[in-house]
Amino acid sequence: MDAEITFWPSGRKVKVKQGTSVLMAARQAGVLISTRCGGNAACFLCKVQLLPNNEVMPMNEVERRKLGNPETAKFRLACQVKVTGKVEVEVPPDPLKAAVARQLAKQQEEDLLW
Repeated sequence: MDAEITFWPSGRKVKVKQGTSVLMAARQAGVLISTRCGGNAACFLCKVQLLPNNEVMPMNEVERRKLGNPETAKFRLACQVKVTGKVEVEVPPDPLKAAVARQLAKQQEEDLLW
């Protein structure tokens, strides 16, 4: 049986086999989720937010050690969370792109003053 993942804010969707990580699904969908550790839960760059009513496997021990209590964790590690059905994921903006966007907005604001 397949699982379907929707990535926000892009709205891209992809169908994958159950048990696929959100990170692998993102790569198949062409959605950028930053990572440096190759999916070993070491860099924390792949944090994503799962929207309510998602069909995913519970946190594994590695993810629990990194993020803490599964009931209070706001984010999951895309490299560790495995899908079992329909899933919606909020992908935070890439840190470098976000910094550039802030600088551009600041520059536009300053240009309006002149």
